[in-house]
Amino acid sequence: MKEPIRRPWIWAVLGALVLFNAPWFLPEGSIEPFLFGIPYWVVIVLALSAGLSAFLTWVCLTQWNIVEDEEEAKNHG
Repeated sequence: MKEPIRRPWIWAVLGALVLFNAPWFLPEGSIEPFLFGIPYWVVIVLALSAGLSAFLTWVCLTQWNIVEDEEEAKNHG
């Protein structure tokens, strides 16, 4: 049975994506350079948010057995 809660690397990636999604590591008050007309930190946050969503989707689809016991028994028996 697949359980992502028991895989430390999933927690490490999830933690890193959440931790760096807030731009605390950038210099205070910095808005330049602009990328596509918006401050660069906005592009970083949007990219990390999309990465977090993609990672969680991948974990749910490939690393988690979400079939209920009754459904599994019905399919195999």
